Amino acid sequence: MFWRENLALLNDSIVKEAVSNLEVKILEYFPDADISLIRSAVEFAAEKHGDQRRSSGEPYIVHPIGVSAILADLRLDLDSLITGILHDTVEDTETSLEEIQKKFGKSVAELVDGVTKISRITFRTSEEKQAENFRKMVVAMAKDLRVILVKLADRTHNMRTLDYLPERKRKLIAQETLDIYSPLAGRLGIHWIKAELEDLCLRYLKPEVYYRLAQLVSKKKAEREKYIEEVIQNIEENLKEYSINGAVTGRPKHFYSIYKKMESRTANTLDDIMDIVAFRIVLDNITECYKALGVIHAVYPPIPGRFKDYIAMPKPNNYQSLHTTVIGPFGERMEVQIRTQEMHQIAQSGIAAHWKYKEGRADVSTQNNMEWLSRLLDSQKSLKDPTEFLESVKLDLYPGDVFVFSPKGEVKEFPHGSTPLDFAYAVHTDVGNQCVGAKVNGRIVPLKYRLRSGDVVEILTSPTQHPSKDWLKLVKTSKAISKIRAFLKQIERAKARELGQEILEKEFRRYKTNLDKISKTSVMANGIRNLGYKSLDDLIVAVGYGKILPRDITKEVMPETTIEKEEDSKENAGFLQKIISTAMRKSEARNAVMVTGLGDVLIRFAKCCHPIPGDPIVGFVTRGRGVTVHHAACKKALDSDSARKIDVEWTFKQGKKVEKEIKVGPKRTVKVRVFCDDQPGMLASMTQTISGQGVNISQASVRTMKDSKAICVFEILVTGVEQLSKVISALEAKEGIISVERQRN
Repeated sequence: MFWRENLALLNDSIVKEAVSNLEVKILEYFPDADISLIRSAVEFAAEKHGDQRRSSGEPYIVHPIGVSAILADLRLDLDSLITGILHDTVEDTETSLEEIQKKFGKSVAELVDGVTKISRITFRTSEEKQAENFRKMVVAMAKDLRVILVKLADRTHNMRTLDYLPERKRKLIAQETLDIYSPLAGRLGIHWIKAELEDLCLRYLKPEVYYRLAQLVSKKKAEREKYIEEVIQNIEENLKEYSINGAVTGRPKHFYSIYKKMESRTANTLDDIMDIVAFRIVLDNITECYKALGVIHAVYPPIPGRFKDYIAMPKPNNYQSLHTTVIGPFGERMEVQIRTQEMHQIAQSGIAAHWKYKEGRADVSTQNNMEWLSRLLDSQKSLKDPTEFLESVKLDLYPGDVFVFSPKGEVKEFPHGSTPLDFAYAVHTDVGNQCVGAKVNGRIVPLKYRLRSGDVVEILTSPTQHPSKDWLKLVKTSKAISKIRAFLKQIERAKARELGQEILEKEFRRYKTNLDKISKTSVMANGIRNLGYKSLDDLIVAVGYGKILPRDITKEVMPETTIEKEEDSKENAGFLQKIISTAMRKSEARNAVMVTGLGDVLIRFAKCCHPIPGDPIVGFVTRGRGVTVHHAACKKALDSDSARKIDVEWTFKQGKKVEKEIKVGPKRTVKVRVFCDDQPGMLASMTQTISGQGVNISQASVRTMKDSKAICVFEILVTGVEQLSKVISALEAKEGIISVERQRN
């Protein structure tokens, strides 16, 4: 291998081995590839990254080469592979997109731009930065799906090398990966990346659970291998009797899948080894698939309700296969998947299996048929609130498993628990807003009816019908949630505007003028800007919500007026002034939270989400009740008009007070839900573990299950997120505990 002499870094043994492995992978599926282009990209990136090192101490260039190797595993085109090598040059070095375009072409430059993070923009919150990253990703993905494939490869390689980062950063990255990137890989049908990311996330988010699973599965390795071998032989013998020849394989489910199975109580014990193996039959054509299904059902009794035909009705990511669960040869439940070789390739690589690497583009029909991508694009255009946008992204990324029909025979997919309202909004926003009921299979059903696969749904509407807050409890899809919220916020804003206008009219009458007259002056225009609002309408709404006092506006737009003394204007002050007069200066919330832009004002914590120090928080001005502090991801907070939102922050950080010399912040109540084995001494063991972390239990409840499991809910007092994390980690490390999570309500 020849490298430029001035780039000694490329002679590093680790770098040379990484490049060599990349070239081998490329030539395996693309023997005519121009490898000189890959080497040129490696040289360019190595020169730009220079002496940069990763947290592991390795040369930074190892990371982009690793990303490109993952893209080679997906069998992508050269432009994508080069993008993988160059994807961090614009963000982390002085390289410009123009320079990349000049050397590697317009396509590569556009791809690099699509995956470059928005690092040069300053956002107020991490949620905003995350949301903006995904907005850009969604837009770029809609133009060229290779953008997200590079992004997924980047995240996969980062997750593989997460050990070298601090624990807090590891957990943040792992959680984001579990929320966004893993389901995104699933939506694209790239199941091997989805499975790997989920296992890595489990390892870093719940290490005690991960390593305990690894240990138990390892102990059963010999038993599992023997079981798989015997079942494969049994299936093959039965298929041969009917002259069906196909490849039969058995595989253990990945750790995260086992963990979720345990958490949902569909398996009895962690070492219930027969429940963590699935078998796959790969055949030559579709006819043989259905023939093999008949054989399997004839030999092994099928379990009712556990058969799914994804061949006749493919998933949105074009996944096709027959899934059935049967009673196996040893009396155990056994999952069997049946598919063709082509279906198997798509199941492994998803959208990447459609890639025409010589032409440098994806199968257009495949990209155009991805409705979920269109929904994401619509969400990023219509949802301005970053937290609401991210919630919408997460909902759209988790695929549904319910397929229903319109009266015309159109098939629509929904998540479990969806209702006719979800169907109505999927048809059109107006149909959803005016929905009064539905007919399912010809019979009238209530709006709370849960859709089932095969249902034929007809929506009943009325022009006088409008959405209500109760509808948010019935719907599951992101479109329905966002459209209902938008309507409710519109109504809420109209009421606030009406009240704000009334308050301002009353205020200006005191100075012998009116709102209409003064709003046409340049003084008012300047005042609106100085007060931080974009328009007069926004200012009026803010007054209606109580975010600003009318007196503050008159001071800004009528500075020459002699403002009356405070005692003469009490009865005309805005409702916030009344709140201030009853403010609890020494309350727990007042000491724990600071409000930006307002003086002394009553502060209270929302009971719907119970925020604790360290949580991302947001404040909402509430009429007559001051400022209510919610967790940033609280559903009720997302339902509120963003015009009511106000910046708040904890005065206590990491258990220490920011301004005053107080060592520990006030303790807050939080609920912890523990799912565990129902065995003697378990409750005592858990309470001792919690007490051992210096945490007091104020209340506890226990509910036993039929399958020798129990659900325990502890109400504990903690100083913040850090102490809560230590409690959860300590509980997860206990034998017999399956899962531990914070309960929001």
